[in-house]
Amino acid sequence: MYDTDKRKLLSALCHGAIFFSTSFISIGVPIAILFVSEDPVVKENAKESINFHFNVWLYGSIIGVLVFISFGLLIPLAGIGYLLHWGLTIWAIINILSDPDRSFRYPFIFRIV
Repeated sequence: MYDTDKRKLLSALCHGAIFFSTSFISIGVPIAILFVSEDPVVKENAKESINFHFNVWLYGSIIGVLVFISFGLLIPLAGIGYLLHWGLTIWAIINILSDPDRSFRYPFIFRIV
């Protein structure tokens, strides 16, 4: 049996790493946890977090190009994207802390890992 508190901490750290920054540094946390942890739920949460990072970068790039092309008229779209990014991450952490025996799956993302 796996330690529930350790599972909660590592899983929340995987998903919460995106709060550190949206740069490439924040993806290092779930990657490191993926290779270090033996817990299958933590590994699934780490993979899902890595996929979410990729999606945030992809959609952020698309929104950035659209804002640039529209000469800033679509800046509210960037705000909505940012709120979605933070909202989904907070939702993931709340789900993990309330049910540590299940991994969280983000809706509507592409899964590469």
